[in-house]
Formats: sequence, C-alpha cells, structure tokens
Amino acid sequence: MSEQQIVPATAPLPFLSKANAATGPLGALAWLRQPAIARALPALAALGVIGLSAAAWLALQSPAQTPLYAGLAETDKAAVAEALQASGIGYSLDPASGALAVDADRLHEAKMMLAGQGLPKAQPSGDAMLASLPMGASRAIEGETLRAAREADLGRTIEAIDSVKVARGLGSLTLTVGGVAHNLTITASNNSLAGLADAINATGSGVRASVVSDQGQFRLVLKGETGTAKAFSLAADTGADPALAGLVGGLTLSQPASDAIIRVDGVEYNRPTNTITDIVPGVSLTLKKAEIGVAVSLGSVRPADALKQTVSDFVTVFNQLQTSLKEARQAVGGAGNLRALDRQLTALVSKALTGNLGINSLSDIGIKTDRNGMLSLDRGKLDAALASDPDAVEALFNPPRSASATAITDPGLATALDEIRDAAIAPGGLIEALGKSLQSEASELAKNRERMEAREDAYKARLEKQYATLEARLSAFKATQAYLEQQVKIWSGGD
Repeated sequence: MSEQQIVPATAPLPFLSKANAATGPLGALAWLRQPAIARALPALAALGVIGLSAAAWLALQSPAQTPLYAGLAETDKAAVAEALQASGIGYSLDPASGALAVDADRLHEAKMMLAGQGLPKAQPSGDAMLASLPMGASRAIEGETLRAAREADLGRTIEAIDSVKVARGLGSLTLTVGGVAHNLTITASNNSLAGLADAINATGSGVRASVVSDQGQFRLVLKGETGTAKAFSLAADTGADPALAGLVGGLTLSQPASDAIIRVDGVEYNRPTNTITDIVPGVSLTLKKAEIGVAVSLGSVRPADALKQTVSDFVTVFNQLQTSLKEARQAVGGAGNLRALDRQLTALVSKALTGNLGINSLSDIGIKTDRNGMLSLDRGKLDAALASDPDAVEALFNPPRSASATAITDPGLATALDEIRDAAIAPGGLIEALGKSLQSEASELAKNRERMEAREDAYKARLEKQYATLEARLSAFKATQAYLEQQVKIWSGGD
C-alpha cells in the first residue's frame, strides 16, 4: 500500500511508494532532479535569502545588551525595571535566571541613575561582599567581587550626595540671634541642605551650620555661641514652600543656650563662657562639668621646675648674645660702643632687680660671670634660694606690682633688659653711634680706595711712558747695531 501526499495543483509531485522510494544521498539527489522540485528550488532559495537578511537587519537594529544585576529580590527587580523604563534605557529580563540586562552602550548611565535613586535596596555593602568571598577563590572571582564591591560603595556614596543636594523648597527664613534678625533667601541656587547651611554661615551671626551623616541619613545641625544672650531661633517666613517650612519646623532643640553659674565665697556669678578670668585675680578658671551643691577647693603649687628651666634658659640665651657681640667686635675691630654694651650686660648679673633684702639679683640665685663674660649657673645655690624664698626668686623674673613695688623699686629682669635695649637703640645711643662710626670708616675706606686707584693710574701711566721711551731707545740701538754690522762686513770684505 502506498502513501499519498496531497499538494496544490500548481506544484504536482509524483507518487512515492515504500517499495520504490530510494533512501540515502542518491535518493535525495534523485528527488531533487524531479522537474517540479527543480522548478521550485530558485523560489525557495530566494525566500531563504530574504529570511536571513531580515534576521540580520533585526539583529543590527537591536542594540547589544550586557548583564546589569543578577539574583535581585522581586521588589528590587520591579523597582529597577520601573526606573530603567522611566529613564528610557532598554532592558531585558531573563525569565529563567531572573538576570537583568541593559543596552551595553548605556550600562554606566544606568548604574549612575540607579545609584542616585538608591537602587537596588537589598544590595550588600562593599565590605560585606568582600567578607563573603570564600577562601581559595580564583583571581577571576576575586576581581569580579572587588569590582562589584566598589560599585556598591560608589552607589551608596552617590545616593548620599544626592540626598544632600536634593531640593528642599524656596522661600525666606529668619534667623534670630540674641534678638537680632538675619534674613535668608532660599532660591533655586541654594535650596538644598548644603545650600541652606552655606546661607546660614554667610550671615555672620555666630551660628554655624553643618550637614552631618547619621547612619546614611543627612541632617542639618546648627550650633550657636555660648551664653543666654546668644540664644537663636530659625523660622520660615510666610509664603515659604511647605517643604522648606516643614524642614525648618522639624528641627529639634537638643540643648538650649545658658550661662555658666559659679558661686565663689558665697557670691554667685553668671558668665557667658566656661572660661572665667575676672573673678579670682590672676587665676583663669575653666569649667568642665556642673555638680550643683558640690564645693570645689582651689589651690596652687609653685612651679619650681618651670622656674629652674627659666633660669637655665636665660643663662643659655645670654651666652649666645655674648658670643654674637664678641664676633661683632672682632668684625669691626673692637668698637668701643660694643664694649660698652658688653659692660652693661655683664653688670646685669649683680644689679638689684627687686626690693627684697635677701634675694634681689641674679647672683643671689647662683648665676655668676667668668673672666670671658659668659654666665654659669650654680644649681645648688638656685635650689637653696627656691627652698628659702621662692617668691623672691619668681619676683626676679615676674615682679609684683603694688603701691610699694613699682617699676622703679622692683624693675625685674625684663624691665632691666628693656632699659639696656632702649638705651642702645635710642637716638644718639650705642647702636646709632656704632652705625655712624661704621659709616665714617666706610667713607674713609672709599676715599682711600679712590686715592689708591688714582696712584695706581698715575703709576701705570708713568710705566707706560718709560716703556715707550725704552722701546724708542731700543729701536735706535737696533739701527746702530745694523749699521755697525754692515760696516764690519764691508771692512772684512776689504781685507
């Protein structure tokens, strides 16, 4: 029994039976050689070419896509797809793996856009991604994980920056500090947290504004100066955008402005700062914390080590000055003005600097002068002076001032040095006299140089003249020599 195939009348095909149908390549060739098949082949080939061309054209028209995210949660997947569609970025979703791909030429644009919107939400941080890397991972896996970690951290950074720069509304604000109003205008150029902080700082009101990060959220923080008189408030004016008014109205007061309150010897004092210098004479108080009802005793310990170091430093600096003066005297040929200054400094050691009867000079605390004018310190004598009368030792460097202790009776070391300095630099003083002396010597040296140069020029001219005379005589001698040699030859020829 043979099988029959029904075909259209325009393309009749012969009947093939199982008994006479050939198999294998020869059968296929025989089938293709049939007249009906041969007539249909060109049309079939043309259709195939058209189909391939259409497929190639479609492939060229559709941009290549590259993976963006894989393994996203359903909520993130929907949010990312919606954001991509709103931005006009082509994407595709693999139904089998759930991987999301975007047009390759807009990959970086898509990542930046999604990062600005904080998508995807469930993406782990870069540190978490690196920490989850298994031991013994290949370099390829490590590199891909590191790249993804960097992208995740960059995305969070972009999201944070955008939250600082996001628009907060337009309008006017009033910053009141101590009863003084400062007007702020928020426009399109500064309607963000950062712009609002800059506007507040530009008022010069003493209130400092900054934007701080708090667990991924950014907050506007205002801080004013200390003291009740510097209390401040910030309010939105009528007509401000609701978003701006809501932002300002949502600020909370974490600490109100207040004065420092201190009671000394039963008297209560209010001060705007925690550093108080005008209650106990000569004492600066720095308040660290408040303990109401707890009495604090103030005492003082004389800084003996600091006094010793001060004396030692003075000796060192004095010797450096003496060395400089010695070098200056050598440079100017032992000027008498510098020797007078040296004598004044040397006399300072034994000069009475205070009105104290026991310790009133540097020599009383162990400072002495050697034959070269240099100072040395007897530390044993200094320790003894500090032990017997530390106030007197301190008074040498920091003399007290009262009706009985004036700059005349108790000048102190600083005043004595100032007197020497002022006398030296005063008009007609040592320094001016030394300067005039040096100028006079310089002028005399210039004159001597001019005279020496004149003598050199004259001596040179005389030598040149003598040389010319000698050269003329030498020429005459040479002529005479030539004449004599000629005569000798004549005479010799005559013989």
